[in-house]
Amino acid sequence: MMTNGSATENPRGALGRFGEETAARYLLAHGYEVLARNWRCGREGELDVVALSPQRDCVVVVEVKTRRSTQYGSPLEAVTWAKARRLRRLAGAWCQANEPSAPYVRIDVIGVLVLGDRPPQITHVEAVGS
Repeated sequence: MMTNGSATENPRGALGRFGEETAARYLLAHGYEVLARNWRCGREGELDVVALSPQRDCVVVVEVKTRRSTQYGSPLEAVTWAKARRLRRLAGAWCQANEPSAPYVRIDVIGVLVLGDRPPQITHVEAVGS
């Protein structure tokens, strides 16, 4: 269930934040360590979630896509090759800025589908665009 935001908050922003929070909780429940959320790199863009894999050998950059319906496709379909390419550049920038000890980097996508009052449907796809 989504929580109410401020009176000036736009509905898409609230939905996106809900999806990112849902994805972060999902990752934590599956043994990941969340290292950063909403990490910005100038005009290049933002990483939704950066996490350390449960095996602690991989930095996982997670793009979160949240939708209220599948009318225009699944949330995962919103991640294009161009988006995956930009995420790889951002992942490199994050690693350069943070010098993680994990030797590998992976790009994942988590789709969150919010249908009415039902619990969100979460789909986690690993190694997108590699």
